[in-house]
Amino acid sequence: MQQLIQMSKRILYLTPYQETDRPLLAAIVGDRKTLLIDAGNSSSHAKLFLEQLGELHIKGDWLVLTHWHWDHVFGLKEMDMPIISHSQTLQHIKELMDVTWTDCALDKRVELGIEIPFCAEAIKKELGMNRDITLCLPELTFDSRMTIDLGGVSCVIEHVGGDHSSDSSLIYIPEEKILFIGDCLYPNIYASKWNYTIEKSRRLVEQLEKYDANIIFLSHQEVPLTKAEFEEELLLLKNTAFLAEKFQGDQEKIKREMSAHLQRELTEDEEETICFFVHGFE
Repeated sequence: MQQLIQMSKRILYLTPYQETDRPLLAAIVGDRKTLLIDAGNSSSHAKLFLEQLGELHIKGDWLVLTHWHWDHVFGLKEMDMPIISHSQTLQHIKELMDVTWTDCALDKRVELGIEIPFCAEAIKKELGMNRDITLCLPELTFDSRMTIDLGGVSCVIEHVGGDHSSDSSLIYIPEEKILFIGDCLYPNIYASKWNYTIEKSRRLVEQLEKYDANIIFLSHQEVPLTKAEFEEELLLLKNTAFLAEKFQGDQEKIKREMSAHLQRELTEDEEETICFFVHGFE
């Protein structure tokens, strides 16, 4: 069951729900304005978030999108406020406006490799048969970075890209040392084989390492990461990228080298990360 959690006076978030791919939604509450993060994967998802905020007398003034994927934008029509996004996100939403979401259309796109089975099934479960999807275009876009002063708290919004989606952006709240990174740490899932690429991963890690954050939110993870856990995730990406390049994508050599360096057997997460880099090298 999703619940609205208040981390502090300034930070609230609605937990994600895996079965229908509902991502985390968040609110940053300032003295003058409130910024919402992501629109949800349906009108029902967006309404749940807005209703729970309303019970606490919180109303959004602006909405920022972390990236264009369906589960972050399908609730847009319920968000009666100005929308902020990266310029690439705007272009992708324009393209989504011409897409049909019937079962037949979804199944055809899966067959063609345009859509992935998990997302197609999640859309069917979340939206049922009544798929009245109305998308709204962002009114304000940025190319690199912008800062919003909400009154007593500020939000740094920065484009970071990555393999998951080239338009991925993060939101950093320096006064709280909290970082919302959307899906940017995840691999490219819109490919025949899920993958990470060396250069995109390196650039992403370099950008994420700049932020002094104690709590880090990933959009599809129930519990946020601590600073130490986040640093471990970044180190894994950095080390695996190095080994993938060193051994030219040779999976067994990468595994042996990493295991020897760590002086233990690899975890499931480490083996999966190696596999994704191997796929990205092919």
